[in-house]
Amino acid sequence: MNLFIRLIFTAIIFFLLSSCHVGRFFYYNFADVNDFQKYPAQKIGRDSTASQTSFVKAPEALFVQQSFDGYAVATSLHDYLENHKTLAFLFIRNDTIRHEYYFDDYDSMAVIPVFSVAKSYISALTGIAIDKGFFNSINDSITLYIPELRGKGLEQISIKNLLEMRSGLDYQEKYNSPFADMAKYYYGKNLDNYVSKIKLAEEPGLRYNYQSVNTLLLGIALENATQKSPARLLEEWIWQKTDMEFDASWSVDSKKNKRIKAFCCINLRARDLAKFGKLYLNNGKWKDEQIIPKAWIAESLQIQTDSRDSGGFPYTYHWRTLEDGSFFAKGILGQYLYVNPEKQVIIVRLGKSDDNINWPEQFQNMLRDM
Repeated sequence: MNLFIRLIFTAIIFFLLSSCHVGRFFYYNFADVNDFQKYPAQKIGRDSTASQTSFVKAPEALFVQQSFDGYAVATSLHDYLENHKTLAFLFIRNDTIRHEYYFDDYDSMAVIPVFSVAKSYISALTGIAIDKGFFNSINDSITLYIPELRGKGLEQISIKNLLEMRSGLDYQEKYNSPFADMAKYYYGKNLDNYVSKIKLAEEPGLRYNYQSVNTLLLGIALENATQKSPARLLEEWIWQKTDMEFDASWSVDSKKNKRIKAFCCINLRARDLAKFGKLYLNNGKWKDEQIIPKAWIAESLQIQTDSRDSGGFPYTYHWRTLEDGSFFAKGILGQYLYVNPEKQVIIVRLGKSDDNINWPEQFQNMLRDM
């Protein structure tokens, strides 16, 4: 009987994982920081011949005790982070690491998925693609680069509409339902099949609606225009030119289809994410090379519309930009890359949950008296 039960249990698990996205949704039960181990991925290789040193580590004497405020009892930065489900935290000012903390047996070599922070990488790749001539203009119709979408009324959707999350597509971003579109796209094994069925709900450009399918379409357009996957483009255009310490990876829908999940699922180390922040802090320049066009950095961070995300933050080209000129990329579970150009600060916070904390507000609190 025990053997029979084990066989039945094994069969159920195999069905859940190999059949439809609904089964995988219930088996895996929402995204978590171990998801990079569950799905196939494409490697993003570093340049092993380059110097990976970009930040100076401050002596312990310079580690000033910081506090978050706005709560009944202020607490030390270390304890606050630990109490609120943080796995990695970096505070960098003027290229100097002032605070670097890891929790739950994580360290500087730990791989952590950044989820929707990947959208900001797609924004960077889009700007480079325009500069290199792979895209003619940000106002191009998306169907120019994804011909299979033609004849479905989608011709009026532009690259700019996708970047601003104002495409007007019929798509549900809900994370807690296995029947919403987000579950299909995250857990599904054939993203191209889902993309072939997308429809327009309203005229593009009318209103902001955060939809991960927009970034997926940008990723497909990039791949079609360049004949290289977003993972290869990231490797060649950014990763190998910015002294990354480690290889990274970008998850795909399946080993068979190999479609990059452009809307999420870059898996990396905290210090390398900070280097992406440094690239933006330096207006797209690394050492003597202009990696991302300076004009694109400015345009992509400019508040141009009334778009506001669920936290009320202005949404630009796959970034959130604040009135003081600081900006940040955000992923589910409280993954953040925050940059403040005025104070030359980069903050990385990666966790297993956001723990209902308004992290951008807390980052601002840290910088208030600097």
